[in-house]
Amino acid sequence: MKKLSLVICVYNEEQNIAPLHEQIIKALSGYEYEAIFVDDGSTDKTRKNILQIKDDRFILVQLRKNYGQSSALAAGILVATGEYIVTLDGDLQNDPSDIPMMLDLAESEDWDLVAGIRNKRKDGLFLRLIPSKIANYLIRLFTRINIKDYGCTLKVYKNEIAKELGLYGELHRFIPILASANGASITQVSVKHHSRIHGKTKYNILRTFKVISDLILMVFLTRYMQKPMHIFGGIGILIFSIGALINIYLLVLKVMGQDIWGKPILILGLLLVVGGIQLVTIGIISEIQMRTYYEAQQKKPFKIRSVISCTNKEMLNERS
Repeated sequence: MKKLSLVICVYNEEQNIAPLHEQIIKALSGYEYEAIFVDDGSTDKTRKNILQIKDDRFILVQLRKNYGQSSALAAGILVATGEYIVTLDGDLQNDPSDIPMMLDLAESEDWDLVAGIRNKRKDGLFLRLIPSKIANYLIRLFTRINIKDYGCTLKVYKNEIAKELGLYGELHRFIPILASANGASITQVSVKHHSRIHGKTKYNILRTFKVISDLILMVFLTRYMQKPMHIFGGIGILIFSIGALINIYLLVLKVMGQDIWGKPILILGLLLVVGGIQLVTIGIISEIQMRTYYEAQQKKPFKIRSVISCTNKEMLNERS
């Protein structure tokens, strides 16, 4: 395999291709690498400018239409053959000169994933910085994975970790969480960040709401994927119990001769009982689906990092 694979997702970045090509060549002089440009359905001259690069280390992966960054990253990672895979943006805001430092850290300390932290970000305060800080705080709060900058695309992965991520939808923001769920060891390092010079940003404040909705999914996947009954059953039993207590209270009132018909609390009690039963039922169905997911694909609910002989300290084998 090649030592290093760069995966660069581009969408209408025609003016950034040539300078990014030059930066990569300069930054990775002496390295064996391939640079994979993933054209995510660009409508400008991005594809043409990539094909003008006369260097067999540079590869174009052209998608049929605009699928979004997560799918574009997944396509590039699928094609990548390097022992380490690097992802970076194609807008020149990430600096390829940080890659050797990150690669050295990954190799010297055997990290599965080295994530970048954008130092002194050169983005708009209200449309990018503040929403990003809010999103990063919420992700750290609910997932308990302390990554400072989830939005930084510049990352270095071991090949097997990158290919196990399972990216779809817009889950590229949660790559460290997906990697952590697969047992990856993760570290962070500050990297340079530049202002966008050419083209228009693809981000806006509405993405904060998408992050929140995706965050709910990530909390479920990381905490309850293998035990969905714990969340659905737990909440269902709690709601059912409250509803049952309300109905018992109303039954006592009825026995004492009071009229309970038409009381809002009666409707609430009935709704809580029915809702609790439904949640428990969803939990049971989710448990069955989870078992089908693992058993039908012969997956295991765990990851083995390595098997080492205690006698001679030799690694017998290594499985992901």
